Amino acid sequence: MKIKILVLIIISSFSLKVNAQDPIFTQYQLVPETMNPGFSGFEDATYFGLIHRTQWPSLNLRIDTEYAFFNTWFENIGGIGISILNQHENNTSYNHLQGNVNYSYHVKLANDWYFRPAVEFGFGTKSFNFSNLVLADQININSETINPISSDVYAMNANRNIGFFDFNAGFVFDKKNTRNDTDLWLGASIKHLNKPNISFVENGNVPLDIFYSIHANYRFPYFDYNDILLSVNYMQQSQYNRLDIGATAKLEKFMLGAMAVTNPAKNSLNSHLLTSINAFIGLEFEQLRFGFSYDLNTSNIGRTDGVYELSITYLAGCLVCRNPANLERRK
Repeated sequence: MKIKILVLIIISSFSLKVNAQDPIFTQYQLVPETMNPGFSGFEDATYFGLIHRTQWPSLNLRIDTEYAFFNTWFENIGGIGISILNQHENNTSYNHLQGNVNYSYHVKLANDWYFRPAVEFGFGTKSFNFSNLVLADQININSETINPISSDVYAMNANRNIGFFDFNAGFVFDKKNTRNDTDLWLGASIKHLNKPNISFVENGNVPLDIFYSIHANYRFPYFDYNDILLSVNYMQQSQYNRLDIGATAKLEKFMLGAMAVTNPAKNSLNSHLLTSINAFIGLEFEQLRFGFSYDLNTSNIGRTDGVYELSITYLAGCLVCRNPANLERRK
């Protein structure tokens, strides 16, 4: 009888602590609200869309992630956004569903700088199909059989679904220079400030690690009305960190970009400094923006078939631009 044993990096369902890592989208430069609530209403317009991400389709650890978002900006009020995140691990049926509401306020500073502090509140649920787990005391090597019941009290008392509240914060400094048509923004965010308990075990305590991010973008024109966007994003959660360095060129309606994903911490002897090269192509119309990206793995994890992302964003007419007084205020 063939015995299939699922080896997990122990889920928060048991007494041992895990470091659950947040999903990171390759195309966060198109939808920066995935990283920082301070970008709510950043485009001074109403816009909404969807990102779909498939990670490692050739491995048993395939993960599918969707992120749906809606953002708008109100004069004298600020930016308001709503988002829904769903993440599903196919092999174990692990699922994370979360809805967030965020608000950012705009403060005009000197020399055309703006400060955008923001807060984000959310409620999430995590579920796991424990019937897929085979524990050590269920395996009988001599008879090559598996007992249907385990004596592990944690597994027997584990919940299949848990819910938790989440609290995030962030800010963005940005400057739009109308004289040379450049944009510069610097931002930082902190997720899971309340360290929500994500343990599946009754009376268990597994706090979700805080996620830190520091990011910067600089856009400048080249060759008539085309743009180049340079981006840097540093992230850390528990002992794991990541540094992304990328560039995107816009040529009329087309966007082409590449990003180097690095692992500065190199947590083990087998870790690689460069973990992937991410390629991006986009198409932008007056009110629609499409994006496709592919992450090419550069580590020794094996054949994964990379990571795919598809995105679509709809932008309504610029609310600020309809009022000449508001346009002058933004200069």
